[in-house]
Amino acid sequence: MEDAILLRIFIGESDKYDGKPLYKYLVEFLKKEGIAGATVIRGIYGFGKTSIIRSPSILRLSIDLPIVIEIVDTKENIERIKPKILEVVKEGLITEEKVKVLMYRGKD
Repeated sequence: MEDAILLRIFIGESDKYDGKPLYKYLVEFLKKEGIAGATVIRGIYGFGKTSIIRSPSILRLSIDLPIVIEIVDTKENIERIKPKILEVVKEGLITEEKVKVLMYRGKD
């Protein structure tokens, strides 16, 4: 087992940075920075600080569903990327917690 940090970023699907969806920008940035892993999760229902409930609806032409990006890596790597994340995420919620990595393997 190895100690690590789980960073969660809660944003909206329509959030953008540098002309592209914010979640795509962040994952590409994290990959380029050599972060161990990141996953984008699309919520089907939720609300945030504005208390506006976000959900898919036939009546709505544009959907702004909740997005959660989970990032896991060492404390040192998370600390290194946090300033950029705080710079590009203008609205939303960011949480951080200690986790234990039980397994981290890929196909050879």
